[in-house]
Amino acid sequence: MIKKAILFLILIFSIEAKLPTIPPENVPKKIEEILLAHASYRILTPLLMQRTLTNYIEEFDPSKTYLIKSEVEQWTNLSEDDLESIIEQYELGNFQIFEAIYDTMRLAINRRHQLERQINIEELPSHVNPEEFKDMDWACDDQELLSRLIRIKGLQLETSSKLRGEQKEKAMRRIEKYQEKYEEYFLTDDELNKTSFIISTFLKSMAASLDAHTAYFTPGEATQFMMNVQQKLFGIGAQLRDDLNGFSIVKIIEGGPAERSRHIQIDDRIVAVDDEPVVGMDILSCVELIRGPEHTSVNLTLIRDDETFDITLIRGEVILKETRYEVAKEPFGDGVIGYLRLYSFYQDAKSSSAMDLAREIREMQKECDLKGIILDLRYNAGGMLSQAVDVTGLFITKGIVVGVKDNSGKVRFLRDFDGQMTWDGPLIVLVNKASASASEIVAQTLQDYGRAIIVGDEHTYGKGSFQTFTLQPNQSGDVNPEGEFKVTRGRYYTVSGKTPQLTGVASDIIVPGLLSHMEIGEKYAKYPLDNDSIKPNFDDDLSDIPFPERLKIRMLYKFNLQPRLKTYTSLIDILKKNTDLRIEKNPDYKVFLDKAQSKTISETSDSQNDFQLLETYNIMKDLIELSHKKAA
Repeated sequence: MIKKAILFLILIFSIEAKLPTIPPENVPKKIEEILLAHASYRILTPLLMQRTLTNYIEEFDPSKTYLIKSEVEQWTNLSEDDLESIIEQYELGNFQIFEAIYDTMRLAINRRHQLERQINIEELPSHVNPEEFKDMDWACDDQELLSRLIRIKGLQLETSSKLRGEQKEKAMRRIEKYQEKYEEYFLTDDELNKTSFIISTFLKSMAASLDAHTAYFTPGEATQFMMNVQQKLFGIGAQLRDDLNGFSIVKIIEGGPAERSRHIQIDDRIVAVDDEPVVGMDILSCVELIRGPEHTSVNLTLIRDDETFDITLIRGEVILKETRYEVAKEPFGDGVIGYLRLYSFYQDAKSSSAMDLAREIREMQKECDLKGIILDLRYNAGGMLSQAVDVTGLFITKGIVVGVKDNSGKVRFLRDFDGQMTWDGPLIVLVNKASASASEIVAQTLQDYGRAIIVGDEHTYGKGSFQTFTLQPNQSGDVNPEGEFKVTRGRYYTVSGKTPQLTGVASDIIVPGLLSHMEIGEKYAKYPLDNDSIKPNFDDDLSDIPFPERLKIRMLYKFNLQPRLKTYTSLIDILKKNTDLRIEKNPDYKVFLDKAQSKTISETSDSQNDFQLLETYNIMKDLIELSHKKAA
């Protein structure tokens, strides 16, 4: 399942393994700072400590190939009194239980070495499916652990056998080398490194226990994060998933070296980089090999349909089209249907998502008779909140777009003030389960006001929270040597008082797509925030604005507020019926949905196979015709 797959953009620099320099006695103060800022938690409770222990163990053994169930359960089924005792020790800077788990991991490493000596390379299983290693439980005993190791070794050896010449032997050596490097963290005799490793793992585990988006970054990871934010990206422009038998390409970024080469496809599997085998390597180390200076070459060894081949790419700066937009026009009657695809909500010194969309809408209106607009927010994971407000403002007169409630419980509203609509005609917002955050604000607000029909997957992703960062360089220009945090501060709400948190935005007309059958969304995260609501604010009383300013803007603002419309209410049922009939009668669409459900199809940029979009165009055509009949 995608929610469990390890995905990574190979555009970016690798994360340094630089550990923090933070004394154990300073850790409680660090955690207290996070808790004071967090949306839900203020103190370290037994529940959070139990989550922390669980996360800590999984950080140590994410592949579940070292520890066994009985060892894990002694720390994951503790009584409340035991957890309270651990909290008391922690507050004194005592990490004895975390050191005990570390020591158990050291013993488990020795056990694994003994088990691996029992593996007969000549009798390894073949055709092992990587899917069986996802969502695994802990092995019950040594024998089950040995069986697991045998099957993983069989999968890795079978993949390595597809390599050529020296690459075969290099591949297995690389797997062993990576394992040795990982185990060094536990087998070190350096007490300072041991303490730093335990502390950094605890901080990661503690932060992750609060919710799905709160996180701790080591100094190296914090530097990496800042590079990503600044978009200093040099690579090949592809997204990878670690499948244990190589790194499958799950997405190709438009405009990047991989896309320009025309020789790389979705589901190709990278098994070597510059003749260095990567099977068994961690995904960050693979990225380290692939990234490099701009204009230099990198040779990838790929497997496609059991055929092994090489491709050389020239590394380059990847201009993410995902951070921009796409525009198209579909002829209809004596005019056109406008199509605007927004990949993220962006703003810089020269442009913004709202400015660019407004310009494109005006150009279409100037050039032809614009009948309707489809705003495609699929795979749009969000961006700048202010741009979500401005994009929404293109389609409403004025009014509340989003409310933000922080950890103090106070709500402040972000409004569209200009009183003008760039487009006031038929509007459909196309979404899928990967539409998140700012996308959900736009979709749900336009739905709240009755300005748009939401079409696509049953619901969107369900991220209705916002985060703040401590990633501010200190006076020396470096990140904090004790590490940095990203903390969930609160939730977003639209004008109806609803938050998309957990539930997402429900589509008015369900048009299934590639992601419809996949378990994607905030509700599948480990510890998501819950859903709640505030009162609706269609009749905006400006109560969040200080009184003097409120008096100044009330008269002008209250004029021409966006009303709640029922334009589409009477048309939804017939639109749904037409959609269901078309899908039922389209054999190619049904084959696509069957493949999507069985996960035998991958994301593709081939618009001819974008049945979800094609059906959305059909809905828009129906909507235009029905609206004309209704008006007549």
